[in-house]
Amino acid sequence: MNSNSSQTAIHVAGLRKSFGDKVVLDGIGFDVPRGTIFSLLGPNGAGKTITVQILSTLIGSDGGELWVAGRDLAVDPDGVRAAIGVTGQYSAVDNLLTGEENLRLMGDLYHLDKRRVRPRVAELLDQFDLMEAARKPAATYSGGMRRRLDLAMTLIGDPEIIFLDEPTTGLDPRSRRAMWEIIRRLVADGVTIFLTTQYLEEADQLADRIALLDHGRFVAEGTADELKRLVPGGHVRLKFADAHGLQAAARVLGGVPQAEDELTLQVPSDGDVKSLRLLLGALDAESVEVVDLSIHKPDLDDVFLSLTGRPKEDVR
Repeated sequence: MNSNSSQTAIHVAGLRKSFGDKVVLDGIGFDVPRGTIFSLLGPNGAGKTITVQILSTLIGSDGGELWVAGRDLAVDPDGVRAAIGVTGQYSAVDNLLTGEENLRLMGDLYHLDKRRVRPRVAELLDQFDLMEAARKPAATYSGGMRRRLDLAMTLIGDPEIIFLDEPTTGLDPRSRRAMWEIIRRLVADGVTIFLTTQYLEEADQLADRIALLDHGRFVAEGTADELKRLVPGGHVRLKFADAHGLQAAARVLGGVPQAEDELTLQVPSDGDVKSLRLLLGALDAESVEVVDLSIHKPDLDDVFLSLTGRPKEDVR
């Protein structure tokens, strides 16, 4: 793919970064199409935040071809900074200022025309449901309100690309889902999102493509469904009316009963329509009645554990 293609928001090839003898990024590469969400996952110390810092011009790389918003990062870092917004792990909100004052301050830092700042601030306060709290000190805001204000501050300059580094850490489930809806609306409006997150469900819900980084290299990249297909473990769980039906099903399908008192049988399966039809047809041919059925497919937790050998709690 052409590195400055109009359809490509971020192009990375051969990105390397070391700190002394420690290799943090060992030649990774990826492309992020415009108007999509790309999520970078990985264990503690995998290099996710370093990747964001490099692409957002906060620190330099040791090598690689890096294009952001159609600009060569090595040649035009100022142009890159003008085209992006960054919401880091830790809030940039000033607690002593009101929400409105925080946004105006950010407008000044972006050197926005004074005539443009006031309507833009009002627009963002309304968009992020902060109008009622606009003149209250940010110190009085809830965690969800602070994160919404933080993201609104990132948007003051209308960035093409937003880097979200763990944007919902510490939020309750309702606030997290509210933030997801905001992110989806931004993408629907054409913004590109580069997301790092410690919540695998978040990447599953939001990302168009996901890359899994471990020991400085990508161990997998693809859509959530493509990644889930990389690991085994899919199965169908069947429940029967009595022990006779359970034992008959075990003979037909070759599965092992989970627990006879629960009258359930777990059978390996990818859960697609064709395999389910064959499975139920085999039972029907033996007059075995199924009273309940559930399908389990590998999720991103399974992918993370399988490909990194670490539990999901190590995601950072």
